[in-house]
Amino acid sequence: MKLKERAAPFALIALILLLWQILSLSGFIPAFMLPSPVKVGRAFCSDFLLLMYHLKITLAEAACGIFFSVAISLFFAVFMDRFSFVHRAVYPLLVISQTIPTIALAPLLILWFGYGMQSKIILIVISCFFPLTISLLTGFASVDKDAINLLRSLGATKAQIMRHAKIPSSLPYFFSGLRISASYSIIGAVISEWLGGTRGLGVYMTRVKKSYAYDKLFAVIFLISALSLVLIKILSIVEKRMIKNEKK
Repeated sequence: MKLKERAAPFALIALILLLWQILSLSGFIPAFMLPSPVKVGRAFCSDFLLLMYHLKITLAEAACGIFFSVAISLFFAVFMDRFSFVHRAVYPLLVISQTIPTIALAPLLILWFGYGMQSKIILIVISCFFPLTISLLTGFASVDKDAINLLRSLGATKAQIMRHAKIPSSLPYFFSGLRISASYSIIGAVISEWLGGTRGLGVYMTRVKKSYAYDKLFAVIFLISALSLVLIKILSIVEKRMIKNEKK
């Protein structure tokens, strides 16, 4: 990728921030409605240690949620790929699970499982399970039929076909779903903390919102956005390395 192409998104972000700062300084946008980027940056620096404390909690919840989501979705995807009747029975339920707003589920999960990490992790799993499972199923279906027939002719078992044909073929699809799930996990953790919790970025956001410290609220929003971008970038690097190793 050329340097200009890499710099284009950063240049656009810088332009938006500059325009935002100019509008704030000119008084066109009242400070109580939209604090300037400079004020947001100062708020971030002043509460840096507190933000990092809450960030650790949110990241721990997101990491646990992603781990269980991958394990459960892999199990269901393999099972649904193996048995077509299971696929027909379970797939509609997966779709239905995504029609329920997470903001409606969070209070129920807190009521059932309490204010600890358990309710947050379950909400993250519900949010991330669908894109991961669908991505894996799409990857399994995309495998070259001739490759499967060749393995069968060599006496390969279904487990061997899954290991040597379907799983390598599904890696790009899997990481595509994983990138989506990574951003969902952060959002799900923050929403669940917002609606009920004692620690985490969502709890911090509710506290600063009640005190009308909107500069600190925007600081958290920027932090969450940056964190999601970093996670997506890390997963892209891991994907390239894994696919490269599979081709060797």
